[in-house]
Amino acid sequence: MTLERWIRLIAGTFILVSLILSQVHSPYWLLFTAFVGLNLFQSALTRWCLMEDLLRKLGVGEGHA
Repeated sequence: MTLERWIRLIAGTFILVSLILSQVHSPYWLLFTAFVGLNLFQSALTRWCLMEDLLRKLGVGEGHA
């Protein structure tokens, strides 16, 4: 799996889990949803993504689709 697909998978999972937690536990979990969205937005503008750096350090390569 490519690095980009890993990032999309992780971001989507974070968003879905935080939405579920906002309904089950506390609406403050929506702040985490906003945080993930802001990070996606800034990475589109700056071409820098912290999750990408973390995944590379963990050994996830570019790979092939």
